[in-house]
Amino acid sequence: MGHLRSEGFTVDPVDVSSAELRGTKQRYGLDEELAGCHTALVDGYVIEGHVPAADIRRLLEERPDFVGLTVPGMPAGSPGMESPSGRKDRYNVLTFDEEGRTQVYSRH
Repeated sequence: MGHLRSEGFTVDPVDVSSAELRGTKQRYGLDEELAGCHTALVDGYVIEGHVPAADIRRLLEERPDFVGLTVPGMPAGSPGMESPSGRKDRYNVLTFDEEGRTQVYSRH
């Protein structure tokens, strides 16, 4: 949340039960392989995991036809997962549709 707030996004966190969160992820086609630790709804899109703000801005400008973006897991160096040692894993931001099909949206 801190990354998005520092990038000018308004963040309204909502605490839900694990069952509610699983249901939300399933409703939008997010299986375990695509899941991250945070799920957000942004102007009609689902943002899952530690997606950089620049990718969210690009998504909102381009308005492509898919459900959302995901960064599966919690890669070191992704927004909110900065490492004290400076370690940065390479990771991809993926698009996904309701059937869970993915494509690479950006590489970091």
